[in-house]
Amino acid sequence: MTTDRELGPGSTGVAVITGSDSGIGRATAVQLARQGMDIGITWHTDREGALRTAAEVRELGRQASVEQLDLTGLPEAAEVIDRLAERLGGIDVLVNNAGTGTATPYLDIGLEQLREVLDIDLVGPFLCGQRAARRMIEQGGGGRIINVTSVHEHQPRVGAAPYCAAKGGLGLLTQVMALELAEHGIRVNAVAPGEISTPMTGQEGVDPHTQRRPGVPLGRPGDAREVASVIGFLVSEDAAYVTGASWVVDGGMLRMGPQAGSHLTGDDWRRG
Repeated sequence: MTTDRELGPGSTGVAVITGSDSGIGRATAVQLARQGMDIGITWHTDREGALRTAAEVRELGRQASVEQLDLTGLPEAAEVIDRLAERLGGIDVLVNNAGTGTATPYLDIGLEQLREVLDIDLVGPFLCGQRAARRMIEQGGGGRIINVTSVHEHQPRVGAAPYCAAKGGLGLLTQVMALELAEHGIRVNAVAPGEISTPMTGQEGVDPHTQRRPGVPLGRPGDAREVASVIGFLVSEDAAYVTGASWVVDGGMLRMGPQAGSHLTGDDWRRG
């Protein structure tokens, strides 16, 4: 991407990825470093994980900077975007990846839990996106924002009312951002993962190719690197005419519709 500012030797820009201490965030940091970007890394509770991500980025010859981010402390928490941009010399890509979920029935959810999920999964990306976009506009040359949503941007799940509300809202927010920021050359897209083998799904260090998911057409969970590859495409110039879209990465699970793909225990559905 062409910008009005000087980039470091060999750099194709700066990407900030929230929640990049593990899982999809770490895989994305490494993917974008491979694509020549310097990386801003944030963590909430796993500082050591963030430092491991930074080490991987530096092994690829790129700069890495690490900051703690607690999105329950809004609006001040969003200032981390500015600090990382200042330290790394700008911002060309923001990946809003930090998130949390619930497994509580709708009737049992309290206001505090509701607000926490909405702040982390919706309000946080809203405010971080604002700060990144303002800097991109000031720099000139455009930018890219990726909001990591979920298949539950598109379909509900029992026990996840705040999560579904936040991810659905983030999906529609993505579309509004895309419309309003296009005149500044900023492309905004969502990536909506299904079940991915990460710490958030209780599968840290698990090879998804060894896990059986009969109700998913591809028959297994996803690998975080498979999500990162889609993000890598969307921030590249190969996707220069793509904005306002939601890219589902779920092994075909959503196509199962009312058959509830992720919960089936056998292959009978394949035979009609």
